[in-house]
Amino acid sequence: MKLSHLILVPALLSLAACGTTKQDRAVSGGLIGAGAGAVIGSTVAAPVTGALIGGSVGAATGALADPDTINLGKPWWK
Repeated sequence: MKLSHLILVPALLSLAACGTTKQDRAVSGGLIGAGAGAVIGSTVAAPVTGALIGGSVGAATGALADPDTINLGKPWWK
């Protein structure tokens, strides 16, 4: 089970900055980070804590990422 997490986390982090504006990337990064954090946190019986930490890190990563470096197109919510 932990091996799947080692594969899942980098895959989710690669999607952390979807969108064209800083706000779009922060939202998508936060959502993806919260999901990944909940999965990882569930392995130590703390999915909520994992989701909070993952969401914070994902939002920060998404907001700080350059859209020219990571651009996966228009977000699904627009």
